[in-house]
Amino acid sequence: MGIVINKVINSNIYVDGANWIGKADEVNLPVLKSKTASHSPLGLIGELDYSSGMEKMEAKIKWNSYYKEAIKKFSNFYQAVKIQVRFSIDQYEDGSRTGQLPGIAYLTVRPNDSPGGQFKAKDNVELESNLSCSYYKLEIDGEDIVEYDAEANIYIVDGVDLLAQYRANLGV
Repeated sequence: MGIVINKVINSNIYVDGANWIGKADEVNLPVLKSKTASHSPLGLIGELDYSSGMEKMEAKIKWNSYYKEAIKKFSNFYQAVKIQVRFSIDQYEDGSRTGQLPGIAYLTVRPNDSPGGQFKAKDNVELESNLSCSYYKLEIDGEDIVEYDAEANIYIVDGVDLLAQYRANLGV
């Protein structure tokens, strides 16, 4: 058995359940990043950083043209939008494709801006939607890999609810 190489070369987006194939050139998923607080206890010569929460999440969609439904949907700063980014993971072993796994990223976002567009001679217009993200879940081959819900204090990694005791301690 050789080394298994995973490769993702394309994706599709769904916006509030509707298939938006071909409308975006690029999607940037959020990065989960820990906020840290420094700790310098007596007796230790070093300073330590411990997680004290999560940084805000952001996402971005780069559109490949003007689409009325996209401009309308991603210009309302007060309305959350549910997005799915679906992709296929090709698996290669010993030079041959040996499998294909489904991947889905689920996001709940709110637009931060309304894309105006950047025009260049003899080139496609460039439009981007910058998004605040309050919910993110990554699923690969039907398995939940990571899930974070900023509004519900949920952070699950590999099936382990890392904030269950925290919520219990707060009584929520």
